Amino acid sequence: MQFHHPTADFFVPDNVAPDEALKRTTHMCISAHQDDIEIMAYHGVAECFGLPDRWFTGVVVTNGAGSPRSGIYGDYTDAQMQKVRVLEQRKAAYVGEYGCQIQLAFSSGEVKDAKNPAVVADLKQILAVAKPEYVYLHNLADKHDTHVSVALRALAALRALPKEDRPSKVYGCEVWRDLDWLMDEDKQMLPASARTNIAAALVGVFDSQVTGGKRYDLATAGRRLANATYYAPHGTDQESAVNWGMDLTPLVEDPSLDIAGYVLSFVDRFRSDVEMRLKAFVG
Repeated sequence: MQFHHPTADFFVPDNVAPDEALKRTTHMCISAHQDDIEIMAYHGVAECFGLPDRWFTGVVVTNGAGSPRSGIYGDYTDAQMQKVRVLEQRKAAYVGEYGCQIQLAFSSGEVKDAKNPAVVADLKQILAVAKPEYVYLHNLADKHDTHVSVALRALAALRALPKEDRPSKVYGCEVWRDLDWLMDEDKQMLPASARTNIAAALVGVFDSQVTGGKRYDLATAGRRLANATYYAPHGTDQESAVNWGMDLTPLVEDPSLDIAGYVLSFVDRFRSDVEMRLKAFVG
């Protein structure tokens, strides 16, 4: 498999041949940065962990060059930081027993350029071989520009696949904006209760981020707990940890759907709910 960047990394933790490793994929996450997968798609990792007929594949699109850094990483150059981030992502793939882990090494600028066909081409190549049943993307209301751009390139690649090769479910997941604001009927529940030890380890291996100034390990666990507890005001918790997803499946099933209009429909329903409640109970 030939990618646009010679520094792209294809890692198979159990040393299966690359094509064979990719073809066994059932669940796939396409993320912008190293550690995004472990924050947003733990549901998919847990669904596959230890099972012979389910395999999780991670795809990281950017090279991690712009990562914030402090402590022992404070003086690292972008080139040094990229090497650290690639290694950390490999560690996560090993801990999580991923089927394979691909890092495409694009810059954020390349990803944000909608006229650059390279990102979509690389993703389409991966998807055409893997044919995952479930795909996890960044949600399209995320506030990180690179996250949204990666999700859009991934959607373009998914839409370009033959209908029979498209996934049955596509989730838009939480990183730089949670999805608690979605109407309950619009929330896709992605339980993250299983194997809390593995969940913690997956985020914890990204030492350059955690000890470098961002406590993603604590924040990720806290968000999942809060989602589970604050979901139902009049019911008991059914899960101890939950990630919320936005259903992006219709955008892949029907490529003619306007992406912005689809996402804004969730916002409109939230606005209407707030307005209705205020009008009903205001004095």
